[in-house]
Amino acid sequence: MLFVNPKSGGGTAARARVAERARERGIEAVILAEGQSLAALAQAAVANGADALGMAGGDGSLAVVAAAAAAHDLPFVCVPAGTRNHFALDVGVDRHDVAGALEAFTDGAERRIDVAEVNGRLFLNNVSLGVYGDAVRRPAYRDAKVRALLETAQEVLGPSGQAPALRVIDDAGREHSHLAVVLVSNNPYALDHPVARGTRPALATGQLGIVVLDMPGDRPPLGRAWTAPHLEVSAPAPVHAGVDGEPADLSPPLRFAIRPAALRVRISSRHPGASPSARFPAPGTTAPRHGTRPGTP
Repeated sequence: MLFVNPKSGGGTAARARVAERARERGIEAVILAEGQSLAALAQAAVANGADALGMAGGDGSLAVVAAAAAAHDLPFVCVPAGTRNHFALDVGVDRHDVAGALEAFTDGAERRIDVAEVNGRLFLNNVSLGVYGDAVRRPAYRDAKVRALLETAQEVLGPSGQAPALRVIDDAGREHSHLAVVLVSNNPYALDHPVARGTRPALATGQLGIVVLDMPGDRPPLGRAWTAPHLEVSAPAPVHAGVDGEPADLSPPLRFAIRPAALRVRISSRHPGASPSARFPAPGTTAPRHGTRPGTP
């Protein structure tokens, strides 16, 4: 079963004739209509005997269908029909071959990857809190890049700037209570990679990636990045967040956790099958052997 969001990416799925090409391959395709619940449709598909679930849409829609697939241990297929397609890039789907991604249903390689959750809600990419948790509510956020979170925070927040009251204890036991940015990702980003900065080298490390940046003030802003299987963020009131690029209000405390190997993903054998930061490792690291994919024997 493939779900198609006709509005994602400015109509990418329609231009690529994704639904028609899916049906030609014997894949049942459902084009979403205004007001329909994607989560309910995915659950109904499982109840009706679907043996694989796919989504042609943006990252937020992908996470909804992936949650149903993970809950029932079904294969999941990502068709990159969104605007930025961050998950497709990191999992190794060719973002420029939208229709070709359908081959994963019938001629694809399968592997297991991690997913993450916040207060029980699954996410594939990241959750952003702080100034960008508010910014995600604005249409202009669609043009932002993940790596810009750290690079622009100091410009956005001057000495008199205000941000939600968030509190985090880092891996060194230090408290951060005046935070401009909190970014929690499903596996850590390669923040310093010279070629593919802002992508994730792997999606099966069993760790959250955590980046915090303190508010600028009398001293230079402090930042820290670390990994952990769990994280708790405290706040005095509900927190504006961006969950895989979609606005959400999260009730404190915010409890993050990684779910190792929880999702079966299938990828066309003609697609890379790995993130750019895995295919082009940073200096001093070792690239995967030619012809192999991270996470496979």
